[in-house]
Amino acid sequence: MRVERRLQAARHGAELLDRKQRIMAHELERLALQASRSGQEWERCAREAAVWLQRAAALDGQERIESSSPTSEAEVEVQWGGAMGVAYPQDALCDPPGARQGGGSSALFYAAAAHRSALAAAVRHAALARAVQLVSLELAVTRTRQRAVEKRWVPRLEGELAAIRRQLDEQELEEGLRLRWAADWNNRTL
Repeated sequence: MRVERRLQAARHGAELLDRKQRIMAHELERLALQASRSGQEWERCAREAAVWLQRAAALDGQERIESSSPTSEAEVEVQWGGAMGVAYPQDALCDPPGARQGGGSSALFYAAAAHRSALAAAVRHAALARAVQLVSLELAVTRTRQRAVEKRWVPRLEGELAAIRRQLDEQELEEGLRLRWAADWNNRTL
């Protein structure tokens, strides 16, 4: 009975791990698509920022660019989510500091705005890329556990149960044979 209960628990565990694996694979696919899109957005914003920086450098010079750079750091807030017990960043919001007022051309203003947009896109992409890593790792661990249960634990328990059943069958046969011999012995003596 104990082995049958353990075997039943192992099979149920394998089913749950299979279900978790399917859910995690779907979530990984969704996150990978979002990360791909956010990466493309980040690259687009970075290219645009580079173009505006070149224009600002040509019009205003390096000193003006450095004098208008922000003095404080950007603040990032990571929004966490999860699936099947795995926590991962779902999104990240970036609050970049504003540029210092130092004058300059409109190209410098657009360069600063483009760099703020690129920073926000980079932060969002970094959060989604980390989510993909975490979900991928959990999916690999789940697959390993499922294979261990299905390929090792369940067959071992099935073998153990089969050995116990063979042993019980042999004991039944021996007992039946002893009973027949005892009945034959009693019939001869009467």
